[in-house]
Amino acid sequence: MTSFTRRNLGLAAGMATAVALTAGAMIAFSANATPITGEAAPGFTNAVTATGDTISLSDFAGQTVVMEWTNHDCPFVKKHYAEPVTNMQTLQSEATAGGTVWIQVISSAPGKQGYLEAEAALAKNTERGAAPTYTILDPSGDIGRAYDAKTTPHMYVIEGDGELAYEGAIDSIRSARVSDIGKATNYVTAALTAVTAGATPDVTSSKPYGCSVKY
Repeated sequence: MTSFTRRNLGLAAGMATAVALTAGAMIAFSANATPITGEAAPGFTNAVTATGDTISLSDFAGQTVVMEWTNHDCPFVKKHYAEPVTNMQTLQSEATAGGTVWIQVISSAPGKQGYLEAEAALAKNTERGAAPTYTILDPSGDIGRAYDAKTTPHMYVIEGDGELAYEGAIDSIRSARVSDIGKATNYVTAALTAVTAGATPDVTSSKPYGCSVKY
């Protein structure tokens, strides 16, 4: 083999490696890209719930879905579950009464703040009168990362065709004060109202606020 041929083979191998690395980087970027409103929400399959069921997003085709990232020890989560206001519980009850599927997601890793095993997660919801349709246990953080969930709470509203209608903060006042709830614009309520009417929400995306998700 001539030195010219060896050089060309080496260049070809290097280019192939570079292409493979670039493709891998694109795949990784695509898998972790921030979900975009107006486009398909990230799918998930066989997610384990606190009741031991497994669910997939496709199970709810034709139904509006709300996804709520939660951490019961986070002050911002406590704000929205605080009694007697019970803001989150009221949202859950009103939404599910209208046929919406409400999925609570716990993405805290074992040993991190907010981590709960199945029995404890169910007990916590009973204690605070929460009424999600399902509570997904996501200790690996796979679903949280797929949705780029950043805070607790971080809220998502998904239309029946799988399109993401809203993602971001629960409301317009970024605080842990219960007294601010009544003064804020609730983006989740507004999004659900718009989706029910077949319209696009006025606000489709906002910066979430709260505690960082404890991946």
